[in-house]
Amino acid sequence: MLLKPTYLATAVLGLLPAVNARLRTCVPRDLPAIEVFGLQVVDITAKEHRGYEDWRPSPMTGISVPKRPIDFCNVTITYTHPGQGDRVNVYVWLPLEDWNGRFLGQGGGGWTAGWEMSLAPSVAAGYAVAITDAGHELSSSLPDMNKTSSWTLTSPGNINWVLLQNFASRALDDLPKVARQVVQGFYGEAAKFSYWSGCSTGGRQGLMSAQRYPKNYDGIVATAPAINWATFVVAELWAHIVMRKVGYYPPNCEFEAIRQAAIKACDELDRVKDGVVAAPGLCTFDAKSIVGQTFDCDGNAHKISAKAGEITNAIWEGPVRNGKRAWYGLPHEAPLTGLALTECNASNENCEGKPFLASVSWIRDVVMSGQDIDLSALNEDEYWNILHRSVSDFASIISTDDPDLSDFKTAGGKMITWHGLADQLIPVNGTSDYYEKVLALDPDAKSYYRYFEAPGVTHCAGGPGAAPNAVLDTLVKWVEHGIAPETLDAATVPVDKAEAARHRPLCLYPLVAAYVGGDLAESGSFECAESFDVVKRHTEL
Repeated sequence: MLLKPTYLATAVLGLLPAVNARLRTCVPRDLPAIEVFGLQVVDITAKEHRGYEDWRPSPMTGISVPKRPIDFCNVTITYTHPGQGDRVNVYVWLPLEDWNGRFLGQGGGGWTAGWEMSLAPSVAAGYAVAITDAGHELSSSLPDMNKTSSWTLTSPGNINWVLLQNFASRALDDLPKVARQVVQGFYGEAAKFSYWSGCSTGGRQGLMSAQRYPKNYDGIVATAPAINWATFVVAELWAHIVMRKVGYYPPNCEFEAIRQAAIKACDELDRVKDGVVAAPGLCTFDAKSIVGQTFDCDGNAHKISAKAGEITNAIWEGPVRNGKRAWYGLPHEAPLTGLALTECNASNENCEGKPFLASVSWIRDVVMSGQDIDLSALNEDEYWNILHRSVSDFASIISTDDPDLSDFKTAGGKMITWHGLADQLIPVNGTSDYYEKVLALDPDAKSYYRYFEAPGVTHCAGGPGAAPNAVLDTLVKWVEHGIAPETLDAATVPVDKAEAARHRPLCLYPLVAAYVGGDLAESGSFECAESFDVVKRHTEL
Protein backbone atom coordinates (compact mmCIF):
# COMPACT_ATOMS: atom_id res chain seq x y z
CA MET A 1 0.00 0.00 0.00
CA LEU A 2 1.11 3.58 -0.60
CA LEU A 3 1.65 5.48 2.61
CA LYS A 4 0.53 9.08 2.68
CA PRO A 5 2.26 11.42 2.60
CA THR A 6 5.71 9.75 2.29
CA TYR A 7 7.78 6.94 0.79
CA LEU A 8 10.70 4.64 1.63
CA ALA A 9 14.21 3.36 0.80
CA THR A 10 16.42 0.20 1.29
CA ALA A 11 19.74 -1.64 0.66
CA VAL A 12 20.84 -5.02 -0.66
CA LEU A 13 24.46 -5.83 0.10
CA GLY A 14 26.25 -5.17 3.36
CA LEU A 15 29.49 -4.31 1.58
CA LEU A 16 29.55 -0.72 2.81
CA PRO A 17 29.60 0.28 6.49
CA ALA A 18 26.03 0.64 7.75
CA VAL A 19 24.94 4.09 8.87
CA ASN A 20 22.80 4.06 12.02
CA ALA A 21 23.07 7.44 13.67
CA ARG A 22 20.95 10.06 11.94
CA LEU A 23 21.98 13.70 12.17
CA ARG A 24 18.42 14.92 11.65
CA THR A 25 14.97 13.92 12.80
CA CYS A 26 12.17 12.84 10.46
CA VAL A 27 10.42 16.20 10.34
CA PRO A 28 10.16 18.57 7.36
CA ARG A 29 11.94 21.49 9.04
CA ASP A 30 15.09 19.40 9.48
CA LEU A 31 15.20 18.33 5.84
CA PRO A 32 17.37 20.33 3.43
CA ALA A 33 16.18 22.94 0.98
CA ILE A 34 16.00 21.22 -2.40
CA GLU A 35 17.73 23.11 -5.19
CA VAL A 36 17.49 21.78 -8.74
CA PHE A 37 17.70 24.06 -11.77
CA GLY A 38 14.31 24.49 -13.46
CA LEU A 39 12.41 23.01 -10.53
CA GLN A 40 10.50 24.64 -7.65
CA VAL A 41 9.59 22.72 -4.50
CA VAL A 42 6.07 23.49 -3.29
CA ASP A 43 5.76 21.07 -0.36
CA ILE A 44 7.79 18.69 1.80
CA THR A 45 6.22 16.21 4.22
CA ALA A 46 7.84 13.60 6.42
CA LYS A 47 6.66 10.91 8.78
CA GLU A 48 8.49 8.29 10.79
CA HIS A 49 7.36 4.66 10.64
CA ARG A 50 8.55 1.91 12.98
CA GLY A 51 7.83 -1.79 12.84
CA TYR A 52 6.22 -1.48 9.41
CA GLU A 53 5.14 -4.93 8.19
CA ASP A 54 2.52 -4.25 5.52
CA TRP A 55 4.72 -5.35 2.62
CA ARG A 56 6.02 -8.41 0.87
CA PRO A 57 9.09 -9.23 -1.21
CA SER A 58 8.65 -8.47 -4.89
CA PRO A 59 10.52 -9.90 -7.90
CA MET A 60 10.08 -6.49 -9.55
CA THR A 61 12.75 -4.96 -7.29
CA GLY A 62 15.81 -6.98 -8.35
CA ILE A 63 16.32 -7.61 -4.63
CA SER A 64 16.18 -10.86 -2.68
CA VAL A 65 15.34 -10.04 0.92
CA PRO A 66 13.20 -11.80 3.56
CA LYS A 67 10.22 -9.99 4.99
CA ARG A 68 10.76 -8.32 8.35
CA PRO A 69 9.53 -5.23 10.22
CA ILE A 70 11.25 -2.08 8.97
CA ASP A 71 11.82 1.40 10.37
CA PHE A 72 12.06 4.35 8.02
CA CYS A 73 11.46 8.03 7.44
CA ASN A 74 8.86 8.53 4.72
CA VAL A 75 9.48 11.78 2.83
CA THR A 76 7.44 13.27 0.00
CA ILE A 77 8.80 16.13 -2.08
CA THR A 78 6.21 17.91 -4.23
CA TYR A 79 7.54 20.20 -6.93
CA THR A 80 6.65 21.93 -10.18
CA HIS A 81 8.47 23.15 -13.26
CA PRO A 82 7.52 26.85 -13.09
CA GLY A 83 5.30 27.87 -15.96
CA GLN A 84 4.43 24.29 -16.87
CA GLY A 85 1.48 23.85 -14.50
CA ASP A 86 2.56 20.38 -13.35
CA ARG A 87 2.79 18.94 -9.85
CA VAL A 88 5.22 16.04 -9.40
CA ASN A 89 5.80 13.93 -6.29
CA VAL A 90 9.04 12.17 -5.38
CA TYR A 91 8.68 9.63 -2.60
CA VAL A 92 11.80 8.85 -0.57
CA TRP A 93 12.04 6.14 2.09
CA LEU A 94 15.06 6.41 4.36
CA PRO A 95 16.11 3.52 6.65
CA LEU A 96 16.38 4.66 10.26
CA GLU A 97 19.03 2.04 10.93
CA ASP A 98 21.57 0.14 8.85
CA TRP A 99 21.56 2.36 5.79
CA ASN A 100 24.05 0.78 3.43
CA GLY A 101 25.29 4.08 2.05
CA ARG A 102 23.59 3.63 -1.30
CA PHE A 103 20.76 5.39 -3.13
CA LEU A 104 18.34 3.39 -5.26
CA GLY A 105 15.83 4.68 -7.78
CA GLN A 106 13.04 2.21 -8.52
CA GLY A 107 10.95 2.15 -11.69
CA GLY A 108 7.32 1.64 -12.58
CA GLY A 109 5.18 -0.45 -14.89
CA GLY A 110 2.65 0.26 -17.61
CA TRP A 111 1.60 3.89 -17.28
CA THR A 112 2.64 4.22 -13.65
CA ALA A 113 6.05 5.84 -13.22
CA GLY A 114 6.84 4.16 -9.91
CA TRP A 115 5.87 1.01 -8.04
CA GLU A 116 5.13 1.68 -4.38
CA MET A 117 5.58 -2.06 -3.75
CA SER A 118 9.29 -1.66 -4.52
CA LEU A 119 9.97 0.69 -1.62
CA ALA A 120 9.73 -1.55 1.43
CA PRO A 121 11.88 -4.41 0.06
CA SER A 122 14.52 -1.85 -0.84
CA VAL A 123 14.52 -0.43 2.69
CA ALA A 124 14.70 -3.93 4.14
CA ALA A 125 17.86 -4.41 2.08
CA GLY A 126 19.36 -1.19 3.44
CA TYR A 127 18.84 1.22 0.56
CA ALA A 128 17.64 4.79 0.66
CA VAL A 129 15.07 4.40 -2.12
CA ALA A 130 12.89 6.73 -4.16
CA ILE A 131 10.24 6.66 -6.87
CA THR A 132 8.43 9.37 -8.83
CA ASP A 133 4.83 9.68 -9.95
CA ALA A 134 5.99 11.86 -12.90
CA GLY A 135 3.08 14.21 -12.24
CA HIS A 136 0.18 11.78 -12.42
CA GLU A 137 -1.31 9.35 -9.94
CA LEU A 138 0.54 6.16 -9.07
CA SER A 139 -1.34 2.91 -9.68
CA SER A 140 -0.81 -0.45 -8.02
CA SER A 141 -3.44 -2.61 -9.74
CA LEU A 142 -2.77 -4.08 -13.18
CA PRO A 143 -5.89 -2.59 -14.80
CA ASP A 144 -5.21 0.88 -13.43
CA MET A 145 -1.51 0.96 -14.29
CA ASN A 146 -2.30 0.17 -17.93
CA LYS A 147 -4.79 3.03 -18.32
CA THR A 148 -3.79 6.64 -18.87
CA SER A 149 -7.13 7.97 -17.57
CA SER A 150 -7.21 11.61 -18.64
CA TRP A 151 -3.77 12.91 -17.74
CA THR A 152 -2.34 12.63 -21.27
CA LEU A 153 -4.79 15.25 -22.58
CA THR A 154 -5.35 18.89 -21.70
CA SER A 155 -8.61 18.68 -23.65
CA PRO A 156 -10.00 16.40 -26.37
CA GLY A 157 -7.62 16.60 -29.32
CA ASN A 158 -4.82 18.27 -27.35
CA ILE A 159 -2.00 16.30 -25.75
CA ASN A 160 -0.61 17.30 -22.38
CA TRP A 161 2.97 17.48 -23.62
CA VAL A 162 4.29 18.51 -20.21
CA LEU A 163 3.01 15.40 -18.44
CA LEU A 164 3.87 13.13 -21.35
CA GLN A 165 7.44 14.41 -21.35
CA ASN A 166 7.58 14.08 -17.56
CA PHE A 167 6.56 10.43 -17.86
CA ALA A 168 8.84 9.74 -20.80
CA SER A 169 12.02 11.32 -19.52
CA ARG A 170 12.15 14.56 -17.53
CA ALA A 171 10.90 13.19 -14.20
CA LEU A 172 13.56 10.48 -14.47
CA ASP A 173 16.26 13.15 -14.42
CA ASP A 174 14.60 15.03 -11.56
CA LEU A 175 14.23 11.95 -9.36
CA PRO A 176 17.87 11.29 -8.40
CA LYS A 177 18.70 15.00 -8.21
CA VAL A 178 15.92 15.60 -5.70
CA ALA A 179 16.19 12.36 -3.74
CA ARG A 180 19.96 12.43 -3.28
CA GLN A 181 19.70 15.86 -1.66
CA VAL A 182 17.15 14.43 0.78
CA VAL A 183 19.47 11.50 1.49
CA GLN A 184 22.48 13.72 2.13
CA GLY A 185 20.53 16.08 4.35
CA PHE A 186 19.03 13.26 6.40
CA TYR A 187 22.18 11.21 6.98
CA GLY A 188 24.69 14.04 6.93
CA GLU A 189 26.63 12.44 4.10
CA ALA A 190 26.09 11.75 0.43
CA ALA A 191 25.24 8.32 -0.92
CA LYS A 192 28.46 6.63 -2.01
CA PHE A 193 26.80 4.93 -4.99
CA SER A 194 23.56 5.41 -6.91
CA TYR A 195 21.60 2.62 -8.60
CA TRP A 196 18.46 2.14 -10.66
CA SER A 197 16.29 -0.97 -10.88
CA GLY A 198 13.14 -1.49 -12.91
CA CYS A 199 11.23 -3.85 -15.18
CA SER A 200 9.03 -3.18 -18.21
CA THR A 201 8.35 0.56 -17.99
CA GLY A 202 11.01 0.53 -15.29
CA GLY A 203 13.41 -1.08 -17.75
CA ARG A 204 12.63 1.62 -20.31
CA GLN A 205 13.25 4.22 -17.63
CA GLY A 206 16.63 2.66 -16.87
CA LEU A 207 17.66 2.79 -20.52
CA MET A 208 16.39 6.36 -20.81
CA SER A 209 18.63 7.27 -17.88
CA ALA A 210 21.65 5.59 -19.48
CA GLN A 211 21.04 7.24 -22.85
CA ARG A 212 20.01 10.78 -21.85
CA TYR A 213 21.20 11.20 -18.27
CA PRO A 214 24.32 9.01 -18.18
CA LYS A 215 25.81 10.52 -15.03
CA ASN A 216 22.78 9.97 -12.80
CA TYR A 217 23.50 6.35 -11.82
CA ASP A 218 26.58 4.24 -11.23
CA GLY A 219 24.64 1.11 -12.10
CA ILE A 220 21.34 0.25 -13.79
CA VAL A 221 19.20 -2.89 -13.86
CA ALA A 222 16.86 -2.63 -16.86
CA THR A 223 14.73 -5.79 -16.97
CA ALA A 224 12.37 -6.71 -19.85
CA PRO A 225 12.61 -3.10 -21.02
CA ALA A 226 9.88 -1.39 -23.02
CA ILE A 227 12.56 -0.10 -25.39
CA ASN A 228 10.72 0.55 -28.64
CA TRP A 229 7.60 1.92 -26.94
CA ALA A 230 6.16 3.84 -29.88
CA THR A 231 6.42 0.73 -32.06
CA PHE A 232 5.66 -2.28 -29.91
CA VAL A 233 2.76 -0.79 -27.93
CA VAL A 234 0.85 -0.46 -31.20
CA ALA A 235 2.18 -3.86 -32.32
CA GLU A 236 0.55 -5.31 -29.20
CA LEU A 237 -2.81 -4.76 -30.92
CA TRP A 238 -1.82 -6.93 -33.91
CA ALA A 239 -3.53 -10.09 -32.65
CA HIS A 240 -6.89 -8.33 -32.63
CA ILE A 241 -6.37 -6.92 -36.12
CA VAL A 242 -5.71 -10.46 -37.34
CA MET A 243 -8.72 -11.92 -35.50
CA ARG A 244 -10.99 -9.28 -37.03
CA LYS A 245 -9.57 -9.96 -40.50
CA VAL A 246 -9.99 -13.73 -40.17
CA GLY A 247 -13.44 -13.29 -38.63
CA TYR A 248 -12.84 -15.51 -35.63
CA TYR A 249 -12.02 -14.89 -31.97
CA PRO A 250 -10.72 -18.14 -30.47
CA PRO A 251 -11.61 -18.92 -26.86
CA ASN A 252 -8.62 -18.64 -24.55
CA CYS A 253 -8.58 -22.40 -24.02
CA GLU A 254 -8.02 -22.93 -27.76
CA PHE A 255 -5.07 -20.56 -27.73
CA GLU A 256 -3.68 -22.37 -24.70
CA ALA A 257 -4.05 -25.78 -26.36
CA ILE A 258 -2.05 -24.54 -29.34
CA ARG A 259 0.61 -23.04 -27.08
CA GLN A 260 0.99 -26.28 -25.14
CA ALA A 261 1.39 -28.19 -28.40
CA ALA A 262 4.14 -25.77 -29.43
CA ILE A 263 5.93 -26.22 -26.10
CA LYS A 264 5.76 -29.99 -26.45
CA ALA A 265 7.14 -29.81 -29.99
CA CYS A 266 10.01 -27.45 -29.14
CA ASP A 267 10.82 -28.39 -25.55
CA GLU A 268 13.78 -30.66 -26.34
CA LEU A 269 15.49 -28.43 -28.90
CA ASP A 270 17.96 -27.66 -26.10
CA ARG A 271 18.45 -31.42 -25.50
CA VAL A 272 16.58 -31.21 -22.20
CA LYS A 273 12.97 -32.19 -21.54
CA ASP A 274 11.72 -29.82 -18.87
CA GLY A 275 8.61 -28.12 -20.25
CA VAL A 276 10.57 -25.01 -21.22
CA VAL A 277 11.43 -23.75 -24.70
CA ALA A 278 15.04 -22.70 -24.19
CA ALA A 279 15.78 -22.47 -27.93
CA PRO A 280 12.96 -20.32 -29.33
CA GLY A 281 15.04 -19.40 -32.36
CA LEU A 282 15.02 -23.05 -33.43
CA CYS A 283 11.29 -23.53 -32.89
CA THR A 284 9.47 -23.71 -36.23
CA PHE A 285 6.21 -25.24 -34.98
CA ASP A 286 3.27 -24.53 -37.29
CA ALA A 287 -0.04 -24.07 -35.47
CA LYS A 288 -1.89 -25.32 -38.55
CA SER A 289 -0.22 -28.71 -38.13
CA ILE A 290 -2.61 -29.57 -35.28
CA VAL A 291 -5.85 -28.39 -36.89
CA GLY A 292 -8.54 -30.94 -36.09
CA GLN A 293 -6.89 -32.22 -32.93
CA THR A 294 -9.12 -32.43 -29.86
CA PHE A 295 -8.54 -30.25 -26.83
CA ASP A 296 -10.36 -29.76 -23.55
CA CYS A 297 -12.13 -26.52 -22.74
CA ASP A 298 -13.71 -26.43 -19.29
CA GLY A 299 -14.50 -30.13 -19.47
CA ASN A 300 -15.86 -30.06 -23.01
CA ALA A 301 -14.11 -31.50 -26.05
CA HIS A 302 -13.38 -29.18 -28.97
CA LYS A 303 -11.22 -29.36 -32.08
CA ILE A 304 -8.47 -26.94 -33.06
CA SER A 305 -9.85 -24.80 -35.88
CA ALA A 306 -8.01 -23.79 -39.04
CA LYS A 307 -8.77 -20.15 -38.25
CA ALA A 308 -7.20 -20.43 -34.79
CA GLY A 309 -4.11 -21.95 -36.38
CA GLU A 310 -3.89 -19.10 -38.89
CA ILE A 311 -4.33 -16.47 -36.19
CA THR A 312 -1.74 -18.01 -33.88
CA ASN A 313 0.85 -18.24 -36.63
CA ALA A 314 0.28 -14.55 -37.38
CA ILE A 315 0.75 -13.64 -33.71
CA TRP A 316 4.03 -15.56 -33.62
CA GLU A 317 5.16 -13.89 -36.85
CA GLY A 318 4.30 -10.36 -35.72
CA PRO A 319 2.92 -7.45 -37.77
CA VAL A 320 3.83 -7.96 -41.43
CA ARG A 321 2.95 -5.73 -44.38
CA ASN A 322 3.90 -6.47 -47.96
CA GLY A 323 6.29 -9.14 -46.78
CA LYS A 324 8.10 -6.79 -44.40
CA ARG A 325 7.90 -7.28 -40.65
CA ALA A 326 7.07 -4.09 -38.77
CA TRP A 327 7.82 -5.62 -35.38
CA TYR A 328 8.50 -8.94 -33.71
CA GLY A 329 5.85 -11.46 -32.74
CA LEU A 330 5.50 -13.39 -29.52
CA PRO A 331 7.68 -16.45 -28.86
CA HIS A 332 5.91 -19.82 -29.10
CA GLU A 333 6.02 -20.39 -25.34
CA ALA A 334 4.52 -17.04 -24.35
CA PRO A 335 0.93 -17.15 -23.06
CA LEU A 336 -1.30 -15.79 -25.82
CA THR A 337 -3.90 -14.36 -23.47
CA GLY A 338 -1.68 -11.39 -22.68
CA LEU A 339 -2.18 -9.77 -26.09
CA ALA A 340 -4.83 -11.99 -27.71
CA LEU A 341 -7.30 -12.15 -24.84
CA THR A 342 -10.90 -12.95 -25.72
CA GLU A 343 -14.09 -12.99 -23.67
CA CYS A 344 -16.70 -15.65 -24.38
CA ASN A 345 -20.04 -16.85 -23.07
CA ALA A 346 -20.40 -19.73 -20.62
CA SER A 347 -20.08 -22.24 -23.47
CA ASN A 348 -16.85 -20.63 -24.73
CA GLU A 349 -18.67 -19.41 -27.81
CA ASN A 350 -19.55 -16.00 -29.28
CA CYS A 351 -16.17 -14.64 -28.23
CA GLU A 352 -15.02 -11.06 -28.66
CA GLY A 353 -11.60 -9.48 -28.40
CA LYS A 354 -10.32 -7.74 -25.28
CA PRO A 355 -7.24 -5.75 -26.37
CA PHE A 356 -4.42 -5.03 -23.93
CA LEU A 357 -5.32 -1.89 -21.99
CA ALA A 358 -1.91 -0.24 -22.29
CA SER A 359 -2.17 -0.42 -26.09
CA VAL A 360 -5.74 0.86 -26.11
CA SER A 361 -4.79 3.80 -23.88
CA TRP A 362 -1.73 4.69 -25.93
CA ILE A 363 -3.58 4.64 -29.24
CA ARG A 364 -6.74 6.42 -28.09
CA ASP A 365 -5.35 8.90 -25.59
CA VAL A 366 -2.00 9.73 -27.18
CA VAL A 367 -1.61 8.72 -30.83
CA MET A 368 -5.20 9.70 -31.69
CA SER A 369 -5.29 12.55 -29.13
CA GLY A 370 -8.46 11.35 -27.43
CA GLN A 371 -10.56 10.61 -30.50
CA ASP A 372 -13.42 8.21 -29.84
CA ILE A 373 -12.16 5.43 -32.08
CA ASP A 374 -13.52 1.87 -32.11
CA LEU A 375 -10.34 -0.20 -32.09
CA SER A 376 -12.30 -3.42 -32.53
CA ALA A 377 -13.39 -2.17 -35.97
CA LEU A 378 -9.96 -1.15 -37.29
CA ASN A 379 -9.04 -2.47 -40.71
CA GLU A 380 -5.43 -3.15 -41.70
CA ASP A 381 -4.88 0.14 -43.51
CA GLU A 382 -6.08 2.10 -40.49
CA TYR A 383 -3.86 0.01 -38.23
CA TRP A 384 -0.74 0.67 -40.32
CA ASN A 385 -1.51 4.39 -40.36
CA ILE A 386 -1.72 4.41 -36.57
CA LEU A 387 1.55 2.51 -36.25
CA HIS A 388 3.29 4.96 -38.59
CA ARG A 389 1.86 7.95 -36.73
CA SER A 390 2.92 6.53 -33.37
CA VAL A 391 6.52 6.08 -34.47
CA SER A 392 6.85 9.34 -36.40
CA ASP A 393 5.25 11.52 -33.71
CA PHE A 394 6.38 9.90 -30.47
CA ALA A 395 9.44 7.65 -30.86
CA SER A 396 11.84 10.52 -30.21
CA ILE A 397 9.97 11.36 -27.01
CA ILE A 398 9.44 8.01 -25.32
CA SER A 399 11.33 5.21 -27.07
CA THR A 400 14.80 4.25 -25.83
CA ASP A 401 16.29 2.50 -28.85
CA ASP A 402 19.39 4.70 -29.21
CA PRO A 403 22.32 2.23 -29.27
CA ASP A 404 24.90 4.94 -28.54
CA LEU A 405 25.83 4.46 -24.88
CA SER A 406 29.22 6.16 -25.19
CA ASP A 407 28.42 8.84 -22.61
CA PHE A 408 27.27 6.20 -20.13
CA LYS A 409 30.51 4.32 -20.79
CA THR A 410 32.59 7.47 -20.28
CA ALA A 411 30.78 8.16 -17.01
CA GLY A 412 31.85 4.72 -15.77
CA GLY A 413 28.33 3.31 -15.55
CA LYS A 414 27.45 -0.38 -15.60
CA MET A 415 24.15 -1.86 -16.78
CA ILE A 416 22.52 -5.30 -16.72
CA THR A 417 19.46 -6.29 -18.74
CA TRP A 418 17.71 -9.64 -18.59
CA HIS A 419 14.54 -10.67 -20.39
CA GLY A 420 12.29 -13.73 -20.16
CA LEU A 421 12.07 -15.80 -23.34
CA ALA A 422 8.37 -16.44 -22.65
CA ASP A 423 7.44 -12.76 -22.22
CA GLN A 424 3.78 -12.44 -23.21
CA LEU A 425 3.71 -8.62 -23.43
CA ILE A 426 7.03 -7.32 -24.74
CA PRO A 427 8.59 -9.50 -27.47
CA VAL A 428 12.05 -10.49 -26.28
CA ASN A 429 13.50 -10.19 -29.79
CA GLY A 430 13.17 -6.44 -29.51
CA THR A 431 15.64 -6.49 -26.61
CA SER A 432 18.17 -8.78 -28.29
CA ASP A 433 17.86 -6.62 -31.42
CA TYR A 434 18.73 -3.53 -29.39
CA TYR A 435 21.67 -5.21 -27.66
CA GLU A 436 23.08 -6.38 -30.98
CA LYS A 437 22.89 -2.80 -32.27
CA VAL A 438 24.76 -1.61 -29.17
CA LEU A 439 27.48 -4.21 -29.81
CA ALA A 440 27.63 -3.30 -33.50
CA LEU A 441 28.26 0.33 -32.57
CA ASP A 442 30.69 -0.53 -29.77
CA PRO A 443 32.19 -4.06 -29.81
CA ASP A 444 33.53 -3.34 -26.31
CA ALA A 445 30.03 -2.74 -24.91
CA LYS A 446 30.17 -5.89 -22.75
CA SER A 447 32.66 -4.05 -20.58
CA TYR A 448 29.81 -1.89 -19.28
CA TYR A 449 26.53 -3.42 -20.54
CA ARG A 450 25.55 -7.09 -20.30
CA TYR A 451 22.41 -8.86 -21.47
CA PHE A 452 20.99 -12.23 -20.37
CA GLU A 453 17.96 -14.25 -21.50
CA ALA A 454 15.81 -16.36 -19.17
CA PRO A 455 14.12 -19.39 -20.83
CA GLY A 456 10.56 -20.05 -19.68
CA VAL A 457 10.15 -16.77 -17.79
CA THR A 458 7.19 -14.53 -18.57
CA HIS A 459 6.97 -10.74 -18.26
CA CYS A 460 9.26 -9.56 -15.43
CA ALA A 461 8.68 -12.78 -13.46
CA GLY A 462 6.62 -15.97 -13.48
CA GLY A 463 6.40 -18.98 -15.73
CA PRO A 464 8.08 -22.39 -15.42
CA GLY A 465 11.59 -21.11 -16.11
CA ALA A 466 14.36 -20.04 -13.76
CA ALA A 467 14.49 -16.31 -13.06
CA PRO A 468 17.18 -14.29 -11.28
CA ASN A 469 16.01 -12.69 -8.06
CA ALA A 470 19.07 -10.79 -6.84
CA VAL A 471 20.31 -8.98 -9.94
CA LEU A 472 20.90 -5.79 -8.00
CA ASP A 473 23.40 -7.62 -5.79
CA THR A 474 25.22 -8.74 -8.93
CA LEU A 475 25.27 -5.19 -10.26
CA VAL A 476 26.66 -3.85 -6.98
CA LYS A 477 29.53 -6.34 -7.14
CA TRP A 478 30.30 -5.22 -10.69
CA VAL A 479 30.16 -1.50 -9.93
CA GLU A 480 31.95 -1.53 -6.59
CA HIS A 481 34.31 -4.49 -6.94
CA GLY A 482 34.82 -4.86 -10.66
CA ILE A 483 33.33 -8.37 -10.79
CA ALA A 484 31.60 -8.49 -14.18
CA PRO A 485 28.90 -11.19 -14.34
CA GLU A 486 29.42 -14.03 -16.82
CA THR A 487 26.15 -15.59 -15.64
CA LEU A 488 23.14 -14.69 -13.51
CA ASP A 489 22.08 -17.20 -10.87
CA ALA A 490 18.46 -18.14 -11.49
CA ALA A 491 15.91 -20.44 -9.88
CA THR A 492 12.36 -21.59 -10.50
CA VAL A 493 9.49 -20.85 -8.14
CA PRO A 494 7.74 -24.21 -7.67
CA VAL A 495 3.95 -24.14 -7.82
CA ASP A 496 3.92 -27.04 -5.38
CA LYS A 497 5.73 -25.99 -2.20
CA ALA A 498 6.78 -29.61 -1.71
CA GLU A 499 8.88 -29.38 -4.86
CA ALA A 500 12.45 -28.17 -4.80
CA ALA A 501 13.46 -25.23 -6.94
CA ARG A 502 15.48 -25.88 -10.09
CA HIS A 503 18.59 -23.78 -10.58
CA ARG A 504 20.05 -22.65 -13.90
CA PRO A 505 22.72 -20.21 -14.96
CA LEU A 506 21.58 -17.47 -17.32
CA CYS A 507 24.39 -16.96 -19.79
CA LEU A 508 25.80 -13.76 -21.21
CA TYR A 509 24.14 -13.21 -24.59
CA PRO A 510 24.47 -14.81 -27.11
CA LEU A 511 25.70 -17.86 -25.16
CA VAL A 512 23.20 -20.47 -23.98
CA ALA A 513 23.09 -22.79 -20.97
CA ALA A 514 23.92 -26.22 -22.42
CA TYR A 515 23.30 -29.37 -20.41
CA VAL A 516 26.52 -31.32 -19.84
CA GLY A 517 25.30 -34.05 -17.50
CA GLY A 518 24.11 -34.49 -13.95
CA ASP A 519 21.06 -33.39 -12.00
CA LEU A 520 18.86 -31.15 -14.14
CA ALA A 521 17.89 -29.21 -11.03
CA GLU A 522 21.46 -28.04 -10.40
CA SER A 523 23.26 -25.15 -12.09
CA GLY A 524 26.46 -27.17 -12.21
CA SER A 525 24.88 -29.48 -14.78
CA PHE A 526 24.98 -26.68 -17.35
CA GLU A 527 27.72 -24.65 -18.96
CA CYS A 528 27.58 -21.59 -21.16
CA ALA A 529 28.24 -22.43 -24.79
CA GLU A 530 27.63 -21.17 -28.31
CA SER A 531 25.04 -23.90 -28.91
CA PHE A 532 23.21 -26.70 -27.11
CA ASP A 533 25.22 -29.38 -28.94
CA VAL A 534 27.77 -29.82 -26.15
CA VAL A 535 25.32 -32.07 -24.31
CA LYS A 536 26.90 -35.24 -22.87
CA ARG A 537 23.80 -37.12 -21.92
CA HIS A 538 20.08 -36.52 -21.83
CA THR A 539 18.04 -37.09 -18.73
CA GLU A 540 14.28 -36.65 -18.53
CA LEU A 541 12.86 -34.95 -15.46
